[in-house]
Amino acid sequence: MPHDNAMMESFFSSLKQELTHHERFADRDDARSQVFDYIVFYNRQRLHSGLGYRSPAQFEKMAVILN
Repeated sequence: MPHDNAMMESFFSSLKQELTHHERFADRDDARSQVFDYIVFYNRQRLHSGLGYRSPAQFEKMAVILN
């Protein structure tokens, strides 16, 4: 049974383009910390085209207001 992993492929593409492609990390802990910070940014602040170029936080706030 095939599984659609397009969302994860999109996330990893963004991660590579926006963080790791041009970054040199001091060590593994530095890389882990910066990737964690990017995930927080991606999930809370980054504008997503699928959400009408809003951040997930803005989109959720709109959903609460509309309901």
